Amino acid sequence: MERLRRISYSWAVACVLVIAGCLLPEEKKQQADTAFAPSFKLVSSDTFYFKSFVDCNMAEAWIGDTFRIFPGKYGEDPLWGYDENLKFADGKHADEAFLTPFENFRKPFIPKNAKPGTPGLHGAVWFETVYQLPSDPSGKTLYALYHNENYPSTLPYDSVTGEGYIDKNWPQGLQGPSSPAAVPRIGIMKSVNGGHSWEDKGIVLQDLMPRMILKPYNTSNTFPGGVGDPCAVASGEYLYIFYGEYGYPAVYDSLTYDRQTEWTGQCISVARIPLADLDNPSAKVRRWDGKDFTIPHDGIGKPITSLQIPLENGGGPASSPTGGFHWGPSVSWNTYLECWVMLMGKVTGPSWAGSSVYISFNKNKDFGTAMASQEWTKPQLLFERPGYFLWYPSLQPTNNEEDIKNKNTCLRLGKRARLFIKNIRPERSDYMSYHIVEFSK
Repeated sequence: MERLRRISYSWAVACVLVIAGCLLPEEKKQQADTAFAPSFKLVSSDTFYFKSFVDCNMAEAWIGDTFRIFPGKYGEDPLWGYDENLKFADGKHADEAFLTPFENFRKPFIPKNAKPGTPGLHGAVWFETVYQLPSDPSGKTLYALYHNENYPSTLPYDSVTGEGYIDKNWPQGLQGPSSPAAVPRIGIMKSVNGGHSWEDKGIVLQDLMPRMILKPYNTSNTFPGGVGDPCAVASGEYLYIFYGEYGYPAVYDSLTYDRQTEWTGQCISVARIPLADLDNPSAKVRRWDGKDFTIPHDGIGKPITSLQIPLENGGGPASSPTGGFHWGPSVSWNTYLECWVMLMGKVTGPSWAGSSVYISFNKNKDFGTAMASQEWTKPQLLFERPGYFLWYPSLQPTNNEEDIKNKNTCLRLGKRARLFIKNIRPERSDYMSYHIVEFSK
């Protein structure tokens, strides 16, 4: 009897193996997708306040044995005033740099704004990501991906180039009915001395005037359109730029405007540029078209569908006062999980209201193969704090031995990372951390 049971068991196992071997490719893929399920938990830590101004993703790099950060804002802004708070601070590790007193931050050289209607840098800029050239052993060759904001007054429409904006039916901005909304673009600057001075390489991603979503439909008090809030990571021979897409995915016309059509073109998208073209990046970026990276830098691409919130589940376009979209991606390679990790905010009301942070994973180390850059898991809730606006979530290294030894930054992390978020209430705003995120395979 025992021998018969062993024979029956062996036969059953053999049948299972044969059946598994006969699975169709799609069934095998579904099994593999089910197996890929990184987990995470929040571990309470001491409250950690950043000592300077942050209104963006944190750009950072190791220059030799020095950890350097580049927060803040620089340039002209008719809504908020001229600013020179884009500065940098150093530390022996991330915690030390983040705790640098405001008065000890140093100001780099950045090109001055050009007059409206003339070539050059226009509007305000925020550094969002730093790509460090691996072939420079000094670590001083840096490319900063920046978020750039303009208005019809700082970037008036140019009929020759098609760039700029027309002040007609322009939507409301963040300071009330008399304030204009800003349009974001994405550009690149270069430094060869570790970030002490920068050369502007120009705008690499933008939406043009025909795609601006105007009155009466744009009532969100955010952007009329444009691309912004980027994070960039190197994979293979390319720099992949993850960003927020806020424009209409066609020529906007108030007579033919369709809410669902707008939603299909938003909100977190990806484009790429060859690393070899970073010194001369004009018109070199290509957006995702649904199958490949073929769309010009100012054309109409497609967002990452797995990160969109379906309309039937409360999703909505960026021009809507009810929100319903993820934004502000912060992407890092996790050496422990061996996958990419993305944090993002969620807009649920006008003026970027939203009190939750979400997380998603991508198992494809090389974004250049087939649909690899699109295969992000469904966003999961990481953290929420009702009553606050939660902006710019990011994972950051700490002062532990592993992070220092591996020279980890917000673009490369391990099993544990500090969670930073900008917490905003009417009376104040703080870029701060009170949790460590711990990952499990």
